[in-house]
Amino acid sequence: MNKEKQKNIELASKFFEQAYHLQMSGHLDKAIYFYKRSIEFNPSAQAYTFLGWTYSLKGLTKKAIEHCMMAIQLDPEYGNAYNDIGAYLLEQKKLDAAIPWFEKAFRSTNYANYCYPYLNLGKIYEMKGRWDLALDYYANAIQENPQYEPAQTAYDKLAGKYN
Repeated sequence: MNKEKQKNIELASKFFEQAYHLQMSGHLDKAIYFYKRSIEFNPSAQAYTFLGWTYSLKGLTKKAIEHCMMAIQLDPEYGNAYNDIGAYLLEQKKLDAAIPWFEKAFRSTNYANYCYPYLNLGKIYEMKGRWDLALDYYANAIQENPQYEPAQTAYDKLAGKYN
């Protein structure tokens, strides 16, 4: 790798970290600026997905989905982008449209958080009245990440209704 490319990657990483910290502290417009700067220096699926997430926090769901699609074009194995699209559709109560996106997240090889699509599919099946499936998905989320409290809470709440 040449020095200029390495420098661009380092700058992109710094801009990404700055954007993430700004996003987490609620400075969404500034975060958007720095995610875009990161993408200028080294386009990455992660930066596009996190930029999309920031747009979603501003209520700009269409723009969020567009940026996740850009992430998928760069790295079709980046699972976060698929899960996020599914989550945005779930927020809009487009349950059937969301399911295939979560299933694509499961098939992604560049993904470390399978507990998220499990939880999201659990939510969908709970809303659809398929509590048996919902409990299975919540249990899978817990198995993937035993410290993931939203999955445990959802499981306990639904199991209490189910019995």
